[in-house]
Amino acid sequence: MTASVSAPATPNPAAPASSVDQIRSARFRAEREAGWQRLDALIGKAESNGTRALGYDEALELASLYRQAMNALSVARAISMDKALLTYLDALCARAYLVVYAPQESLRGLFIRLITHGIPQAARRSGAPLLIGFVALLLGMLLGAVLYAQDHSWFYTFVPGGLADGRTPDASTQYLRSTLFDGGQESGDGLGSFATFLFSHNTQVAILTFALGVFVTMPSFVLTFYNGLVLGAFWKMFAEKGLAYELTGWLSIHGVTEMAAICIACAGGAQLGLAVLLPGDETRRAALQRRGRDAVKLMILAGLMLVCAAILEGFFRQTVQSTEARLAIGWGIGAAWIAWLTLSGHEPGHESARETGTGGARA
Repeated sequence: MTASVSAPATPNPAAPASSVDQIRSARFRAEREAGWQRLDALIGKAESNGTRALGYDEALELASLYRQAMNALSVARAISMDKALLTYLDALCARAYLVVYAPQESLRGLFIRLITHGIPQAARRSGAPLLIGFVALLLGMLLGAVLYAQDHSWFYTFVPGGLADGRTPDASTQYLRSTLFDGGQESGDGLGSFATFLFSHNTQVAILTFALGVFVTMPSFVLTFYNGLVLGAFWKMFAEKGLAYELTGWLSIHGVTEMAAICIACAGGAQLGLAVLLPGDETRRAALQRRGRDAVKLMILAGLMLVCAAILEGFFRQTVQSTEARLAIGWGIGAAWIAWLTLSGHEPGHESARETGTGGARA
């Protein structure tokens, strides 16, 4: 920052116009430069250490000096001060604006806050939508098992041929058992390709379930219900062959996370659908805007879970051959998800305020 420039008390009327402008700029700057220097020092401190490094009095002083600098910039433009002064004030005010108004967290900080606070809080605020998702899946599983028990042909209605991959009601018990335990010799490349396919497929299902929820939640409910039908018929087929325990372990290692992700994606869609169906005292647009923040966080959560499920299904399910180990891994990871969502990000008074629409938006 340049030093103050002394100026005569009055400009010489006979001096050239450019000299008069320089004298006027020098006087203008001399009268205000101390404040600009102090503002520059406070900005530098905030830029180096964050706004939390500023004390209460310093924060008030920074805001006051910022307003003064903006007024000085406005006056300097109005009376056509020299370009160097205008450039300096422009840069100083722009830096001050970013300190006062711009978010102070880095992308890394925002991501950490989303993981530690935003997603867990959104999940805890979404009790009813989450209930819709899990009820849809459980009802589908129950109906799929009951219909299969009555007529095995329902299996071919619910389960796509590519997903069945030879595991049909006509298959022998020995063959069905081999599909649960004889996959451990697959190559690493094959497992990687399998994991990539599963992740892509499950992500498409989750996105569709979420996106269709805005249509009064029903499409999301139906898609999740259908996933339950497939799972129920599949489980009942193995149960009738005496392989219920083994299949439960085979499914658990990835299914606890994967099915929960589908239900959570359904809950995100249900948030949007409930905003349209039951906006309360708000307009539907306002309700969608408010609930949409939590819905997006639920979809991000579902995406993270699907990544984990793809890794578990593509690698660990085929290499871990013990049913007990599969159960321990699957339900252990499920317990870890629950612990994270229920215990993280508690801020007294914040979540209840958000429920009533009075709390500020947080990442």
